[in-house]
Amino acid sequence: MSAVDTQPAGEIRPPQAWLAEAIAHEEAGRLEEAADLLDRLIAAAPAFHPAMLQAGMLAHKRGRPSEALSFCERAAELAPDNPIYHRNLGELYRVFGRLDEAILHGRRAAALLPDDPLSHYNLGVIQYDRQDIPAAIEAQRRTLALNPAMPSAHFELAEALLLSGQFAEGWEEYEWRFRLPNVPQPLPAGEQPQWDGQPMPSETLLLIGDQGFGDTIQFARYIPLVAKRCPKLVVACSAEMFPVISQQPGVQAYSERWAEMPAFAAYCPLSGLPRLFKTDLGNIPAPIPYLNAEPALVEHWRRRLDALSLPGYRRVGLVWAGRPTHGNDFNRSITLKHLAPLVEIERIVFFSLQMGPGQAQIGGYYGQAPLINLGAEIRDFSDTMAILTLLDRLVSVDTSVAHLAGAMGRPVSMLTPFAPDWRWLQGRSDTPWYPSVELLRQSAPGDWGAPVAVAAARLRSDLR
Repeated sequence: MSAVDTQPAGEIRPPQAWLAEAIAHEEAGRLEEAADLLDRLIAAAPAFHPAMLQAGMLAHKRGRPSEALSFCERAAELAPDNPIYHRNLGELYRVFGRLDEAILHGRRAAALLPDDPLSHYNLGVIQYDRQDIPAAIEAQRRTLALNPAMPSAHFELAEALLLSGQFAEGWEEYEWRFRLPNVPQPLPAGEQPQWDGQPMPSETLLLIGDQGFGDTIQFARYIPLVAKRCPKLVVACSAEMFPVISQQPGVQAYSERWAEMPAFAAYCPLSGLPRLFKTDLGNIPAPIPYLNAEPALVEHWRRRLDALSLPGYRRVGLVWAGRPTHGNDFNRSITLKHLAPLVEIERIVFFSLQMGPGQAQIGGYYGQAPLINLGAEIRDFSDTMAILTLLDRLVSVDTSVAHLAGAMGRPVSMLTPFAPDWRWLQGRSDTPWYPSVELLRQSAPGDWGAPVAVAAARLRSDLR
């Protein structure tokens, strides 16, 4: 390898030295300095592919995925038999939804590195996104044969098993979720054991709302079953979930503050209850509705919606985006413009229940149908439940509002990505978790045209 002059003063050092300095800058958090040094190194030594790889990794860290992909593609062109480059490219193509290219590089990496757990793990993730679930399961089993203690492989295996309806093994693998990197433990340090499902007639059990709003809504259905075994039941959850938890029979107390929790003998995350109750496709607890709106709030919102609506028009709620910080938000959320076929239907008033940054899109709305933004007036899920009671249908992506409507038994058309969350299973338009929810699935990754068209047809059918 020839030496490289990357300094105005003409100092000569080998490319490896400049690369090491760039890596040191990156590790110290000096990302701009690292990027500048790599740019100069690549300009001076364009065939030095390790610099391309490092530049790609740095671009990914800086939130520049297109730039990261370009660097990694150039690195693989320079060193086509380097398995690490194929492994990285497989993941980057997956993020961009270019799954045909992703699988080629994923398979190439696994073939070049047959004993590398990460290559098989990445391959399994790509196969999940392609909905080749048997292959995804096989890849994660291969990963775990090489590294039995890899939490991410256990979790990906769990999702693939659950998605395919293999609940018994899936719930067991799902227990690895708290060992994933950067995932907080459900309980602060303590000596209390995790509940094993046995009755506790005289001791206090703590249930913990450990995941997102939708998960808490979905698994709240188990609380009455737990209360029959453990009558002294308390729940720790975020304040946003109080309107949901307060409706569940058997809860003696609930709070978002650990300091306010009474002493307890054992704990259990809400997301661990399906395993303890041996849930399978035939025995999902579904006492729908297990959530109801407060009558006083319903009357308040009835007056409000009557004032905003047109006589004889049907009322439809819209939610097009979830929480931006959700790990899969790029896959599940859409824009308001994607819903254009809906808002051209006559004799419908649309009510936006959209919260968060997605509300800003309403400012650019020019559809034929009236679209009324309720987001600024919604205080909490109690308001949302009251509004849902008054709507004829909700059209939503996979968000907590869809879970809420499903738990209330309200009609929902849910726009579902090609690679869905495990709970929506495969190849069905219905869900045993929420009988009133209709799943409108993408037929290809990133293509929302088909499910939106079906949602529009459903609204037209409702008008008849």
